Amino acid sequence: MIKKRIYLSAPHMSGNEINYINEAFETNWIAPLGPNVDAFEKEITNYVGVSEAVAVSSGTAAIHLALSLLDVKKGDNVFCSTLTFIASANPIIYQGAEPVFIDSERDTWNMSPQALERALKNAAKKGKLPKAVIVVNLYGQSAKMDEITSLCNQYNVPIIEDAAESLGSTYKGKASGTFGKFGVYSFNGNKIITTSGGGMLISDDTEVLNKARFLATQAKNPAPHYEHSETGFNYRLSNVLAGIGRGQLEVLEERVQTRRLIFEKYYQELSHIPGFQFMPELENTRSNRWLTALTVDETITGISVTSLLENFAAENIEARPVWKPLHLQPVFKGTQYYPHCENNSISEQLFTSGICLPSGSNMTEVEQLRIISCFKESLKLMV
Repeated sequence: MIKKRIYLSAPHMSGNEINYINEAFETNWIAPLGPNVDAFEKEITNYVGVSEAVAVSSGTAAIHLALSLLDVKKGDNVFCSTLTFIASANPIIYQGAEPVFIDSERDTWNMSPQALERALKNAAKKGKLPKAVIVVNLYGQSAKMDEITSLCNQYNVPIIEDAAESLGSTYKGKASGTFGKFGVYSFNGNKIITTSGGGMLISDDTEVLNKARFLATQAKNPAPHYEHSETGFNYRLSNVLAGIGRGQLEVLEERVQTRRLIFEKYYQELSHIPGFQFMPELENTRSNRWLTALTVDETITGISVTSLLENFAAENIEARPVWKPLHLQPVFKGTQYYPHCENNSISEQLFTSGICLPSGSNMTEVEQLRIISCFKESLKLMV
């Protein structure tokens, strides 16, 4: 008998989403834009504490808009975290610019201030500073934003904070995503809250986000006919999907607490085993623990990440390796990369030793114990 599938991070509906969806149907606000979109944007701004938000079709679209608003173009450079999903960097290519990848550090697994400082110094010497720095908050953990913000301010380079995975997280009491010129959230199906597919661009600069709305709606000039003076995009979120987002946002704090409890259970059961190191939580931060991630030292445990993944797959459990660094991706072959320090690439080490465990907020205790049991049984097989 095939065991029930346990997913890495399945959508988790509250039940109230249907009320907002029904309202959209009853009022015939089915097309993009509408009352749910307006309300969802306002509710996000209130939750994270910024001036303005623009609901868009994806987190990728939000990053693309941010780069467009910063006038990133062919011949420009944009620095970007290397340990992330490719969606963080693809919009750089959309704009015809060149990505420069920055390594991680051990305390957060996120952008290394040490590597960033070296990259900025070299860029300044060459007289070609980046148009932006895209900082990613991996698996819900904020990067070292004090250090990164200080460096970027020193060189007057704007930050795009890719908080696609970290909505609900905080850094020194401030919401993740609110430290840069722009912040980006994702509501993809596997995120801590979802709109099925969607994203949000946030900023304290109201004027520039009004321009974002303009660009995201095909850059239609105010005129009785269709008039366009700039190239725009079809990036706005639909009113129906925004309704799902409103219902999801109402339970975000519950989802964060549940995922943190899931992490604590994994930590309690596995952290004492030699060779396992869980992704840290930086002091004075709160990770939403979107995914529980840890590293496995094969020389100590006797088992590789590949073997663990195979054992999970045999038990119909979805687990994944940590992101493959973008500077190692074939599509970015030859791209400039700054490691944490010479001959020490932290992101590459995390990729070869890291594993993400199922962390969905609708996962049952019995299912989590099944995952933990599979983990421990895998180790016994190696003895």
